[in-house]
Amino acid sequence: MAKKLNYLGILQRQGTLSAPQIEEAQEMAKSTGIKTSDAILRLGYASSEDVTKAIAQEFGREYVDLTNRAIPLGIIELVPESLARENAILPYEEDGDLLRIVCSDPNDIETFDKLRFILNRPIEPVLAPKEAIHEAVNRHYGQAIGESADSLIQEFTDTQIDFTETMDAGRSAIDGGDSDAPIVKLCDMIIEEAVMLRASDIHVEPFEDRVRVRYRIDGMLVERDVIPKRLQGAVTSRFKILARLDIAERRRTQDGRIKLTIGEKELDLRVSVIPTNHGQSIVMRILDKDNIRVSLTQLGFDENDYRKFGTLIRRPNGIILVTGPTGSGKTTSLYAALNELNTPTRKIITAEDPVEYYLPGINQVEIRHSIGLDFARVIRAMLRQAPNIILVGEMRDLETAQMGIQASLTGHLVFSTLHTNDAPGAITRLVDMGVPPYLVSSSVIGIMAQRLVRTICSKCKKPYIPNDVELREASITPDMAAKGTFMKGTGCGNCNKSGYRGRQAVFELMMMTPKVRELTFKQASTTEIRRAARADGMTMLFEDGIRKVLMGRTTIEEVMRVARQAEN
Repeated sequence: MAKKLNYLGILQRQGTLSAPQIEEAQEMAKSTGIKTSDAILRLGYASSEDVTKAIAQEFGREYVDLTNRAIPLGIIELVPESLARENAILPYEEDGDLLRIVCSDPNDIETFDKLRFILNRPIEPVLAPKEAIHEAVNRHYGQAIGESADSLIQEFTDTQIDFTETMDAGRSAIDGGDSDAPIVKLCDMIIEEAVMLRASDIHVEPFEDRVRVRYRIDGMLVERDVIPKRLQGAVTSRFKILARLDIAERRRTQDGRIKLTIGEKELDLRVSVIPTNHGQSIVMRILDKDNIRVSLTQLGFDENDYRKFGTLIRRPNGIILVTGPTGSGKTTSLYAALNELNTPTRKIITAEDPVEYYLPGINQVEIRHSIGLDFARVIRAMLRQAPNIILVGEMRDLETAQMGIQASLTGHLVFSTLHTNDAPGAITRLVDMGVPPYLVSSSVIGIMAQRLVRTICSKCKKPYIPNDVELREASITPDMAAKGTFMKGTGCGNCNKSGYRGRQAVFELMMMTPKVRELTFKQASTTEIRRAARADGMTMLFEDGIRKVLMGRTTIEEVMRVARQAEN
């Protein structure tokens, strides 16, 4: 009789894992105390789906795909939300008196016994990856952990607690203190909820009678929780302790960083604290490494702009500028370009304020104004390191701009950002900073402006026919409308009833053609430069947005919100 294979043997027989990889994972599991399956995932040797399918095969259990599975409310209500979240399980389906429960570990006998006791019925486990279960729990039980956070805040509101002890617990928590302290739990829930809701920022804002918590989701601020005023000091102290900031300092601005792991995600939170009339306002920017692992093809270029930008970044020297307001995706676009160029044959150095994401194979320097390490000084030192490509976080003054231009004229490819409304405006901005027009025209090879528009939720989008007023405001002709596909989201649990989920960039790529160079040299107006660039084939931000509307990716309202129609 053939010996039954365990899941490692199954993965090896399938060709997913090799014997040395299994040995390495087992050694890692032994030294760190984690499961071998978790070690395999951490090493990146197999996907969670592959591992879970193999475990299901070993134990003779069914593997289920939860991606688009809608479980009836009557079944969901059989298991309390707290139990589902705490044990990473989900009620799946009934078969007579039998209840099938989705889990990731078929050996979790304790949880199954607990469920049998609570529900007083037989339980049969079926398997799915843990992250898929978390996502399905969020989808079926409501807004991530919002209800739990809300109930905890309600508990604070309904009861009187001495928060002197809670603040002391918060201070000691970073050194391994009491993780069950109420304030510690509340602050952890706020961060976890924001991550589950795909927020990019958490805003904790004190007012006269309350503390408001808002999340920025897909670029829009959404109010989630209102914390009682009497918790303000304790909540502020807890977040500052996590960011390793001085909790006694209340008059000055402070900046810090929180590193944490939620599920299988390693996250950085960039923390900014400023004093306001009613206390310290805290903004935490969530930096997710997965967000910058994008290629040029994923940015959303149309075919023509993709070809132009690909040619541009492979030039041996010159300056490429990316412009747009804060939060418009400039960093993601620049990192996508650097990832494309990052090969062992090229040396790439960046100067950033601060370094938001760490890129393997690239030398990244953080600007520290407090010790005089500013952009200009770093660029000067960079050039002695013989790089091929330089990224300057922002050209914010004349000295930095001149150093960047000097680098481009001595055989380096320089990437940088500017805060301007559109691509032609970047030329005027450089000249206004004091850079001579002849240097701008000879060093800049391309300028890309961008904005982020929300994309329509794929789960609830429906065909939609815009009225004549909307078409006229968007400059969409009847011929364009006839060829286009208009879509709109009706709102569902997947998109938090907004009709939108995720964002995509709209671009305006201006190449420095001979005509544009000539106008730059003559210090022509932004309007004249824009006309010349359009005549040479530049698609404006608004036009690229409307193109994505006609493709059914976003809406007219969204494009009108983020990309104004420029004057010709």
